[in-house]
Amino acid sequence: MSNPIIIGNATLYLGDCLEILPTLEKVDAVITDPPYGIGEAAGKNASRGKLAKVTVFDNDDWDNAPASTEQLAAAISISIEQVIFGGNYFDLPPSSCWLIWDKVNGKSDFADCELAWTNINGAARLKRYQWAGMLQENMKNKEIRVHPTQKPVPVMEWAITNCKKDPQTILDPFMGSGTTGVACMNLGRKFIGIEIEPKYFDIACERIEQAQKQVRLFE
Repeated sequence: MSNPIIIGNATLYLGDCLEILPTLEKVDAVITDPPYGIGEAAGKNASRGKLAKVTVFDNDDWDNAPASTEQLAAAISISIEQVIFGGNYFDLPPSSCWLIWDKVNGKSDFADCELAWTNINGAARLKRYQWAGMLQENMKNKEIRVHPTQKPVPVMEWAITNCKKDPQTILDPFMGSGTTGVACMNLGRKFIGIEIEPKYFDIACERIEQAQKQVRLFE
């Protein structure tokens, strides 16, 4: 495990979350989008990248298997609230408050929506936000797609604001390209991110640093 990179109020670790999570103090919330084990990392899915202009597609194996029970249990054990995208792929307790992201895909072979499991005591919630190939909800300020399973920043902001206890320190043990971190910067929260793939770690560092610059400029 290498020393973390500190960027403002973000602390970023390059490494295996199973090694890093036991070294961390308890956080307010885990907001994460772990690997589902459906093979989205591999170059065979580069056609999706052509639609979305994803810039990084290699024959990686990080999505060949879903996040392990041990990894999720470790993340849950050090957090008060949890939002776990792809919760339908994992063995998690029953929940009344699923967060449902309608991607407004139209007719395609992609899923119409994605489900996030939570431990939040409340009703299920729905957010419609278009993220279909070249089409995005906010076409005037399009996000650059740099990761095969990248979520829109507003969707991750929505996930954070649906937490009931107003979390101030948020952890993402499967940080990817850092979208949860960018959302935290925009909302003025502290962020801890862990990513095992060096190329995505570097992208996350760059995106989070840029998000902090934008926030400071706005202020």
